[in-house]
Amino acid sequence: MSGRTNAVVSYVYDFTEGAPNRAGLLGDKGATLAEMTRMGLPVPPGFTVTTEACRVLRATGEFPEELGSQVAGHLSALEAAEGRRLGQVDDPLLLSVRSGAESPLPDAVETVLDIGLNDLSVLGLAKEQGWGRERFAWDSYRRLVQMLGSTVLGIAPSLFEDALAQVREQHRVADDSGLDTCDLIRIVEIFKDLVLERSGKEFPQVPAEQLRQAILAASTSRSRARSRFDRSHVSTVGEPDSAVTVQRMVFGNLGADSGSGIVYTGDPATGRRGIDGLYLPNAQGREVLSGARRPVPLRELAVIDPASFHRLRECTEQLEDRYGDHGVIEFTIENGVLWLLDSRRRSCGR
Repeated sequence: MSGRTNAVVSYVYDFTEGAPNRAGLLGDKGATLAEMTRMGLPVPPGFTVTTEACRVLRATGEFPEELGSQVAGHLSALEAAEGRRLGQVDDPLLLSVRSGAESPLPDAVETVLDIGLNDLSVLGLAKEQGWGRERFAWDSYRRLVQMLGSTVLGIAPSLFEDALAQVREQHRVADDSGLDTCDLIRIVEIFKDLVLERSGKEFPQVPAEQLRQAILAASTSRSRARSRFDRSHVSTVGEPDSAVTVQRMVFGNLGADSGSGIVYTGDPATGRRGIDGLYLPNAQGREVLSGARRPVPLRELAVIDPASFHRLRECTEQLEDRYGDHGVIEFTIENGVLWLLDSRRRSCGR
């Protein structure tokens, strides 16, 4: 009889377990988030589904039992640390899912925000006290339906954008910020009807199923991007690896003391230190680059929120000292608290 035992494959790593030299396993994003966590920088907690797991998902289209068990275990640990559960009716834990491997390909990064909202939990979130909380809850829900519909169910993003534009036109507002809670409730229903019509499926109301579908979609995003790239460029490059990061949501769309931005550190031409970039108050995700609303120069953050601007400068200096290179940093401010969502060296091109 052989004395060998079947070792359990680790498909999932908490950010506290990762290391910068494990990008091959965690993806560039997962390794970076782990490094920033270990440096004590303000990173929303979460975990990474490895490139090895994503290869299995791409090959089979299904969660192996061990992967499902490990995701559930890391989610339980995150819920315990946050004191909230995914999908609970009052003040639910909400998650973001992003593909996490370095890639020069267009449209290679898939993102789904606000996972955990459904027809019940959005009501609980709306009851929370604070500025514009009700509007914020429905704005978050419409983002989830839109992102999950396009990223997971394959519905053309333009269909959601066209429906949103029609509502804006009816109310004669220039952008989404001019829509009130009633408008957003209506948009959610329009989007859910669109999901049913185009996919033949109801929008998933079970948060654990939302998470499973988002991870599966993010794990295959690079394959879809590579396929589009190959068809137009007749490339023969091999199948790319991907990883998936799952994080607690932080919200830049909570009002005037919240927002999202991007920072460029240093001047690559001169080597001089400093920061430049863009900031968009009361915005979520990568809205700062979407063109839907005009951001302000990053220097204005020093007037809008001096404490967050000072903390951001401290973080950029730490990262430049660590990597010895200029970088690009994505951040969110939630109720006056700074969170870093990503950091990359400019030479990486990601």
